Amino acid sequence: MTRTIVASATREIIIGFDQPFCVIGERINPTGRKKLAAEMITGNFDTVIKDALEQVAAGATMLDVNAGVTAVDPNATEPGLLVQTLEIVQNLVDVPLSIDSSVSAAIEAALKVAKGRPLVNSVTGEEEKLEAILPLIKKYNVPVVAISNDETGISMDPDVRFAVAKKIVQRAADFGIPAHDIVVDPLVMPIGALGDAGRQVFALLRRLREELKVNTTCGLSNISFGLPHRHGINGGFIPMVIGAGMTSAIMNPCRPQEMEAVHAANVLNGTDANCTYWIKKYRDHQPAAPGAAASVSVPADSAGGGRRRGGREARRGAAG
Repeated sequence: MTRTIVASATREIIIGFDQPFCVIGERINPTGRKKLAAEMITGNFDTVIKDALEQVAAGATMLDVNAGVTAVDPNATEPGLLVQTLEIVQNLVDVPLSIDSSVSAAIEAALKVAKGRPLVNSVTGEEEKLEAILPLIKKYNVPVVAISNDETGISMDPDVRFAVAKKIVQRAADFGIPAHDIVVDPLVMPIGALGDAGRQVFALLRRLREELKVNTTCGLSNISFGLPHRHGINGGFIPMVIGAGMTSAIMNPCRPQEMEAVHAANVLNGTDANCTYWIKKYRDHQPAAPGAAASVSVPADSAGGGRRRGGREARRGAAG
């Protein structure tokens, strides 16, 4: 059974087909959030801290950390800002982190200071990216998200996206990186623009699980882009992709409707043994009054299959 291990300094998480769905909190990302980007550029990390704490309290298994602020300041230096953000977050929460950047130098700078075994987000099928990122993955012995696009862009043909994923897995093997350390993003298209987007990704997930035997992830809210009441679509999408074989997603854990779908899917998929987490969380659940904000309350252990590691850092291999 394929198992991808990620870890903070004190907590280890397994992403796998026999594990609870891994929720990767998406909020620490200034892309499309000009206010957050402006704050980070000036050294104000109040929103980053707030988002980190809220996402973990809401049940995030991991947190994605992105410092791409160039949309606000093209002269900003991403490596330094990513390192600063990563260090703040990893000293604040104990969940594993995902290092999210398209800049190779920023990824390496973050890997040098990362505690445990973070996930790197990401590598694509582009030759330049493969040659830049895969040696870092091998050097630091960490898993990586493989995005199914290449020099030709994002194909609307799911067979092409599968072929790109297979190419990345094969190239990773050339560097001595095992398939269990590759988490494929098959790329979810907006259902409002492509009516077949749901069926495409369900078919892709089954192939990725059965043929490549890799774990998978996606930007979950892409499916609802451009539609009204997006969280209703997202909430319906979650159990369907989990049923098709997806094992993680980058999403907003602070949306109760979507997290309820995750927890329910874990029950129905058999990864919440004896419904233990569901009963513990919802035994005294009271439906919110119309228009009332739902409160966030979770047990100390999240639903992501984590376990304490007694302060022992995960071995990352040679740091070079």
